Amino acid sequence: MSMQAKLIVDKDFTIGEVDKRIYGSFIEHLGRAVYGGIYEPGHPSADEQGFRTDVLELIRGIDVPIVRYPGGNFVSGYNWEDGVGPVELRPRRLELAWRTIEPNLFGFGEFVDWCRKAGTEPMMAVNLGTRGPEEARQLLEYSNHPSGTYWSDLRVQHGYKAPHAIKTWCLGNEMDGPWQIGAKTAEEYGRIAAETAKVMKWVDPSIELVACGSSGLGMPTFPEWERTVLDLSYNEVDYISLHQYYGNRDKDTANFLAQSMGMDAFIGSVIATCDYIQAKKRSKKKVHLSFDEWNVWYHSNEADSRIEPWSIAPPQLEDVYNHEDALLVGSMLISILKRADRVKMACMAQLVNVIAPIMTETGGGAWKQTIYYPYMHTSIFGRGTVLVPLVESPKYDAKDYTDVPYLDAIAVHNAEAGEVTVFAVNRHLSESLPLSVDLRSFGSFRLIEHIVLESDDLKAANTKAAPNRVAPHTHGNAVVDGGGLSASLGKASWNVIRVKLG
Repeated sequence: MSMQAKLIVDKDFTIGEVDKRIYGSFIEHLGRAVYGGIYEPGHPSADEQGFRTDVLELIRGIDVPIVRYPGGNFVSGYNWEDGVGPVELRPRRLELAWRTIEPNLFGFGEFVDWCRKAGTEPMMAVNLGTRGPEEARQLLEYSNHPSGTYWSDLRVQHGYKAPHAIKTWCLGNEMDGPWQIGAKTAEEYGRIAAETAKVMKWVDPSIELVACGSSGLGMPTFPEWERTVLDLSYNEVDYISLHQYYGNRDKDTANFLAQSMGMDAFIGSVIATCDYIQAKKRSKKKVHLSFDEWNVWYHSNEADSRIEPWSIAPPQLEDVYNHEDALLVGSMLISILKRADRVKMACMAQLVNVIAPIMTETGGGAWKQTIYYPYMHTSIFGRGTVLVPLVESPKYDAKDYTDVPYLDAIAVHNAEAGEVTVFAVNRHLSESLPLSVDLRSFGSFRLIEHIVLESDDLKAANTKAAPNRVAPHTHGNAVVDGGGLSASLGKASWNVIRVKLG
């Protein structure tokens, strides 16, 4: 087998424009995401509202454009009114999704304030588990209507004179999951989603709405759920959601790193289902995709099973990510970019402490997990137009996937900045991969940098004691070579190669 890979891209052969919202994230009232994560009054770095400024700084470093809130499974039993108004009057509730006590010290207004400080936009979810269209329209009126009505005046009374002007709303969460409070059949959900969407758009026609897709690729309801839900709500909604997590429980890294191919197929199936309903309805409207939960998640499953119920903000879902996790996260980001024409929003789940790129110690410091880096690199450098990738690569067979290319790659052309960035993963666990990139359609260019994330230990992780054990360097070996680039991608590595045009 020849260990030589090639990537050809042409400036005129494009997939689509990157919607910056594909670099979104997610904060749920779960574990230490809120309490001890983004919000910790009394912490040395806390500002006047109790927001941890050390965490805000790390979040700004990724340039997160949108954050989904307040759930997740949590939202299906949540009364939004519990989290507004004077904090001292807010109720403590049994939170059934994660079996904790929710003190409601942090709610809707605090989240909007936090978003403004983090430089991000809110993506609100409404409860379609225990509630319905009436509560959803009331929340929207509270949020977005200027004033002069009961709910909008209540917002003003709570200290927010200007409307929050939230544009993006999720119609419930994972409603096909038996674990969900108020789980529904596809027919039940499709009808309530359509009716909720209808009244919400009557309140504010400028909003965009995301219908729930299946809770994951492996659900027995997939893709029939998407077909039925869209058949019932196609004219009222703008996006359908996708959720998918991967793990390496079998300690089979070659198979683990191939799982983004399953993500590619998942995205393709949902697009096909959307387009079938469009054709069936003779509609000119295209429904796009919101991949609003995705990540690696499996490390913390055993620890979570031992948590005592009814505590406040216990350490739940605190996966400690290693180097191989960062490689798959890089490939998952490449998968999202490959369908930039249809995936217009995506949220890494979640942002802080809970299956997250950022970890904190309550009362202590904050640090970057391994997965922080591919997320940061694509968000910062992956803006512009995604180019069609013609990839030639040696391949391998894994347990669940055949013909897996060792090279996983995509290129993004940022015309405004005059740059092209290549994102590439070498999936080979023991050999470097020589790569040539044909960029001749761009004329002359020079190398800006070749960033590499690599480690001799696939299981190496960043911790409080060793926060920089796995970190990127800029000593990559890419060189400009005539009308192209050449580089040797280290074994099991994530690579970002940037060139300046002209």
